[in-house]
Amino acid sequence: MKLQAKLDAMREDFENGRFPLVPTRDQIDTMGRATQSLIDSRQADHALKAGDKAPDFTLKDAEGNSVRSRALLARGPLVTTFYRGVWCPYCNYDLQALEEVRPQIEARGASLVGISPQTPANSRKSQRDNKLGFPILSDAGTAVAADFGLRFALPDDLIEVYRQFGNDLPRINDDPAWVLPMPARYVIATDGVIAYAEVNPDYTRRPDPSELLPVLERLRSGTAA
Repeated sequence: MKLQAKLDAMREDFENGRFPLVPTRDQIDTMGRATQSLIDSRQADHALKAGDKAPDFTLKDAEGNSVRSRALLARGPLVTTFYRGVWCPYCNYDLQALEEVRPQIEARGASLVGISPQTPANSRKSQRDNKLGFPILSDAGTAVAADFGLRFALPDDLIEVYRQFGNDLPRINDDPAWVLPMPARYVIATDGVIAYAEVNPDYTRRPDPSELLPVLERLRSGTAA
């Protein structure tokens, strides 16, 4: 089953009370309005795109080790996925789908990393629960997400819904700000130029990871995207 089909089924279960957490109609409506407002803001149009230069970054992995984007790019292309956090079931399905294609990504000479505002302890839980073979890097204060044009502030009514769900982002992220990255995937070529970008302000919509493979093939063969 394709990733989006799994996400659509999850959303249907969530909105129809077939989920461990059963939301009220008002909570569902608040979440929908917040997503539509982010779409209408057109912030995604200002995020980095294919052809842009990706910012360099150095972030800590779940074990506290520094990971430098330049060091990864010295070995081959870099696939990055911006991950909202351990609390987001849509994001966890996304990570699982990426893990399924990770061997094919690595066979094409690329590295794969997740980038999340959550603490290293929560990233360890994400990696363990989703059985990941790639690291999740902690983007404290969503600084790298901001460099990519992905950071946004949650509206007050959505903050209240998240609190009702037990999603205390200041605690999860060790950051008092209620900010998140828009879900995004990038393929960065070894020269630091973005070869593929997919940014969607609707966190329930994700491209299938198989879309990454032709991009990596083109980079390996040296042809233009």
